[in-house]
Amino acid sequence: MAPPGRRRTPFSTLSILLGLFVLFSGTASAASAVLGIDLGTEYIKAALVKPGIPLEIVLTKDSKRKEVSAVTFKPSKSGAQTSSFPERFYGGDALALAARFPGDVYPNLKPLLGIPREGPNIVKEYELRHPALELVGLEKRPTIAFKSKSFTDDDQPFTVEELLAMELQNIRDNAMALAGKGNDVSEVVITIPPFYTADEKRALEVAANLAGLKVLGMVTDGLAVGIQYATSRTFPSVSEGGKPEYHIVFDMGAGSTTATVLKFQGRTVKDVGRFNKTIQEVIVLGTGWDKTLGGDSLNGLVMDHMVEEFMKSSGAKKLGAAAANIKTHGRAAAKLWKEAEKVRQVLSANTDTGATFESLYEDVDFRYKLSRTKFEELASGFAARVDGPIMQALTMAGLTFSDLDSVILHGGAVRTPFVQKRLESLAGGAAKLRSNVNADEAAVFGAAFKAAGLSPSFRVKEIRDSDTTGYTVGVQYMWNLKDRLQKLFTPTSQIGTVKDVPFKMMGEFEFTLYQSVPSSGSEFVNSPVVHVRTGNLTIVVSNFIDKAGCDRDSFNTKFSVRLSPVTGIPEVLGGWVSCEAEDTDSKGGVMEDVKGFFGFGSKKEGQEPLKEGENSELPEDETPLPSSSESSSASSSSLASSSASSPASANDAKASEAAAKAEKPKSGKKKTVTSAITFHITQQGYEKHPRKEFNRMKDRYVKSFP
Repeated sequence: MAPPGRRRTPFSTLSILLGLFVLFSGTASAASAVLGIDLGTEYIKAALVKPGIPLEIVLTKDSKRKEVSAVTFKPSKSGAQTSSFPERFYGGDALALAARFPGDVYPNLKPLLGIPREGPNIVKEYELRHPALELVGLEKRPTIAFKSKSFTDDDQPFTVEELLAMELQNIRDNAMALAGKGNDVSEVVITIPPFYTADEKRALEVAANLAGLKVLGMVTDGLAVGIQYATSRTFPSVSEGGKPEYHIVFDMGAGSTTATVLKFQGRTVKDVGRFNKTIQEVIVLGTGWDKTLGGDSLNGLVMDHMVEEFMKSSGAKKLGAAAANIKTHGRAAAKLWKEAEKVRQVLSANTDTGATFESLYEDVDFRYKLSRTKFEELASGFAARVDGPIMQALTMAGLTFSDLDSVILHGGAVRTPFVQKRLESLAGGAAKLRSNVNADEAAVFGAAFKAAGLSPSFRVKEIRDSDTTGYTVGVQYMWNLKDRLQKLFTPTSQIGTVKDVPFKMMGEFEFTLYQSVPSSGSEFVNSPVVHVRTGNLTIVVSNFIDKAGCDRDSFNTKFSVRLSPVTGIPEVLGGWVSCEAEDTDSKGGVMEDVKGFFGFGSKKEGQEPLKEGENSELPEDETPLPSSSESSSASSSSLASSSASSPASANDAKASEAAAKAEKPKSGKKKTVTSAITFHITQQGYEKHPRKEFNRMKDRYVKSFP
């Protein structure tokens, strides 16, 4: 039996790269380049695709393959100034200044995106690990900002989005240097964890936009690894009776742990002309996660043990200081955190290690030792949590461990020995554990490959991926003075899915699209995402009754809702109302007058042809696109997640009449009349930045770069 993901021929690394080179450079234009970014909690990795450079890692200025996720404002010797920005450092250079300027080094910002100041425990954990940083909240927006001593008190605090934008700009600058002169890097696909909510995705998109990057797509970490896994493999074709392969990607990084069940299969589809072609499909079936299980949480265990051992030292006893004094001391905490990470990483390959601190606290030196046995004893509670994400993903996918062909390992923390042991125990041995993908770079390569596939400038191997929304999406509205809740999409619904939502409304009404997201414990709350208010429904209905003679009981209002193929956030594509009217003799009578009024078939002399924007006949089950300027603006604004469409006016009646359409049913007695309606959209939760506020952020951001 062939092994999972079997190859037809034994490709070498060189032949694969040459093959990808041909695929990537076949149709690329001279000045196009796209970027894939693996946005991790601790590290950011990027891969560039441009003509002549197929999937190349973007190196840092120090020629490293990954950049530490940190940015620093180095305080000026003359104090805070309003006329100029302080010197800024990134990555390892930023962390090197943590001991000297702990209140101006901002590391590991990813977990803070799109969450309120007084929010989940993640914020409290972040404050405990970085006590010198001053976190503040912002009104009307679930986001966090930082007050820096490098700026005056009158300066606005820097939001997480602004600081992350600086890190992304640094990555983009490095990519531009790799791409060379004449190449612009402005399009990107970014990896995200499967538990990201609409608020977190919107915050990330704002950060990317501030950095001058257009987000072509967001792909979950596990799917990105799956895409890279499929680039050099051919899977059984289900069109020819082949059986799909099932794999689970276990990704344990610095901030969180996720598990993603993937189905890999080939499929024969129609190609140009009479020809067929076989494509590869990567489909997400289920996901699971633990938001606080990762390398950082293990570092925290080591750091706490360091403090305990320090308190037992003679020097600490003489001081009479409490453990809380050490943990809340900015410089001491920064030193401990840095060494705790090194200790944990060394213990992955060695049985014992240690660290030395000079003047850790109040000029007291400290020497620390830790064995792997003691470390695993400290982390015993964490080892049991490894099962959680895997079992969640399998349950969602409707599979068991025996159905899996392999477990694909990804993330730096998977190298931890007790994690490997736990996975072997779950899998019944080490045979199913696969290390045949680069645990550090598979996700970034998958993101870059997807970016190339989305760009019209490149032609790549056709791999069709399908992601899931991760959360239940529903609609909330009032009907008969009662609050109604209706589920529209499940957590396994595929990104890009469109659903028409019916309402029995004949007058103006409002509804809200929401996500069911976890709150405290296992409870879920309905978090609002988009609020919609109709603009001219009453006028349209009145015209249909008065002019078309529609039966009041036949009215049906629908809105088309889609899970955005870019972000997966629910969005409204359009709305329309339809009703049934009497279909009289086509040669004359009442319906002839109605058709003439709506511009469908009146045979009066001097009749002018339909003007641009007026609709022709459409089947009842198709979504009629808005034809008037107001309806069009409403629809386009929904696609762009704007705050409002064009306001309804006195022209709504004429626009609705011009948009009306009729279809004769097979019975010949009734016909369906349909008209697009205008609507206003308001982004809720993480609200859209007002133009003035976004421009202020953009101006300050631009000025911050020399």
